[in-house]
Amino acid sequence: MTTSHYIAGRWVEGQGSDCISVNDPALGQPFAELMAASAAQVDQAVAAARGALPAWKATSASERAGYLRGFAEQLGQRREALISVQMRNNGKPRHEAEIDLDDAIATFNYYAELAAQLPSKNREVPLAAPGFTARTRLEPVGVVGLIVPWNFPLVTSAWKLAPALAAGCTVVLKPSEVTPLVEQAYGQIADALGLPAGVLNIVNGKAETGAALSNHTGLDKLSFTGSNSVGSQVMRSASAQCRPVTLELGGKSAIVVFDDCDVDQAVAWIVAGITWNAGQMCSATSRLLVQDGIADTLLPRLQAALENLRVGNPLTEEVDMGPLTSQAQWLKVASYFATAREEGLQCLAGGRALDRDGWFVSPTLYADVPKDSRLWTEEIFGPVLCARRFATEEQAIAEANDSRFGLVATVCSTDLARAERVADALEVGHVWINSVQAVFVETSWGGTKGSGIGRELGPWGLSAYQSVKHVTRCLG
Repeated sequence: MTTSHYIAGRWVEGQGSDCISVNDPALGQPFAELMAASAAQVDQAVAAARGALPAWKATSASERAGYLRGFAEQLGQRREALISVQMRNNGKPRHEAEIDLDDAIATFNYYAELAAQLPSKNREVPLAAPGFTARTRLEPVGVVGLIVPWNFPLVTSAWKLAPALAAGCTVVLKPSEVTPLVEQAYGQIADALGLPAGVLNIVNGKAETGAALSNHTGLDKLSFTGSNSVGSQVMRSASAQCRPVTLELGGKSAIVVFDDCDVDQAVAWIVAGITWNAGQMCSATSRLLVQDGIADTLLPRLQAALENLRVGNPLTEEVDMGPLTSQAQWLKVASYFATAREEGLQCLAGGRALDRDGWFVSPTLYADVPKDSRLWTEEIFGPVLCARRFATEEQAIAEANDSRFGLVATVCSTDLARAERVADALEVGHVWINSVQAVFVETSWGGTKGSGIGRELGPWGLSAYQSVKHVTRCLG
């Protein structure tokens, strides 16, 4: 795969110095290679987006909506191929890959509807002062750089790409070097739909390519999803140009289980929150706060549920959880197992890498983890759950909020008034009550504190790519 970059409406060979090896994590072996884009090719992609911007932002909202519906339809037509790529390159079980694809399709359809509803005329603004008129108009931010992660590549790119195109922006998309294949579909779809050249550009590469894009003076906005360490570098790049940035970063989220909760339901919600995508989620509810009255009943059942999960190769087995997506992540999670042993943590389930081909680890549960443990405070990005007990509602809220992150949380209680009260008190961007982590395109996504800046999805996702202009005229 040498023609792996989509620039100015053409597929071109990579001219960078890096060869990207694409791996099957269930086997721990590469199955494809591609050459990274050079800095000059990043320049070409940004120039193509800049050149396409005037005509694209002049298109009608209904025309842009038509293209977005086309993206949704074309994703559906490529369904089996895209599911297979995600199973092989990400290690996702089939049911997870299917949900990811459905999420991407729903995102394009949703922003097609929002685009179709965009006002075609200026909106008059009433003024208290006589002798003046004012009007406001929404304009696209301009050329945007989109940098997406490896854990939900098809989904995260849709969350950025669809609203950016709906707003009238042109785009340079940089997929993760770990999972570069599935995003190729967006370039193929652009060709199939006859999307004007330069509106969508895709450049693949490692950190050097990402830096070339985030530092580029030709961008008007950056949107990044990934780790806090890289996010801080992206933010520094944006600050040098004084341009807007959206950052969706890490999390160390809590799931709070009160003693009136149904134990079986609670176990199901807890397991889903820590093992979906093998725990490789910024939203993973990796801190379990369980009330004293239910802890002795819930923890043994949770232990059994984790030990009974089917872990294996999703291409050859019926599994509940696949491998970690990269060797680097496998090594990172294994290092936390070693830290847990050094700290003397009580391991109820897992706590080890599996002795088989590929990058597999066991779903893991530690009990009574101290608040100063690295496993309690740091984002692990794997299926590693740490549990603590609490006595009162006030204690649960205080411990849940005692984190430098603030992305999501889950509350489990049959006392709905209490559940709503606790949800309101949690310092996060999204709370689920008595639910798995169901994410709907109509809602917002993003966090507080160290979990990022800005919001994606819903109308907030569209407004992130719009600029507000006011025109005031004197009547005298």
